[in-house]
Amino acid sequence: MTLPEAVHFGENDLPFIDIGDGSQLKVLQVKRGEGLWIIENIFQAGYEVEQHKHTGPVWGYTSSGAWKYREYDYVNRAGSFLYEPAGSVHTLQCVEDNTRVWFQMYGSNINLGPDGNITSVVDGQLTLDFYLAMCEEQGLPRPNVLVE
Repeated sequence: MTLPEAVHFGENDLPFIDIGDGSQLKVLQVKRGEGLWIIENIFQAGYEVEQHKHTGPVWGYTSSGAWKYREYDYVNRAGSFLYEPAGSVHTLQCVEDNTRVWFQMYGSNINLGPDGNITSVVDGQLTLDFYLAMCEEQGLPRPNVLVE
């Protein structure tokens, strides 16, 4: 019997792409059958993700900087761990430059406009497709993202 092997990515094995305002995205893993997607972001102060809710749970870990949800009083700072249950609604706002956050998500993000209507739906596959296209557009080598 062959045992499965661990998979390792060094810090620079997968590139970050520019997603606007100096903020960046890296896709680490997508497990299509489980609806899992793991990403890492580096946000700059003032970067905002439109209001959204998740169809599955989300875990976030902040390793530097600070960000918050407009709807809550707490601020996520270096060392903060965040759990978001499925169905929670929030608007991510970055409050410090070079804020680095790792997210593990299941399901989809349902993005909401100011009137509460759905503007778009994003999942792991769509994020992976965007990431790979932006790597190509930005002249980065095609990353070997862990995809199952």
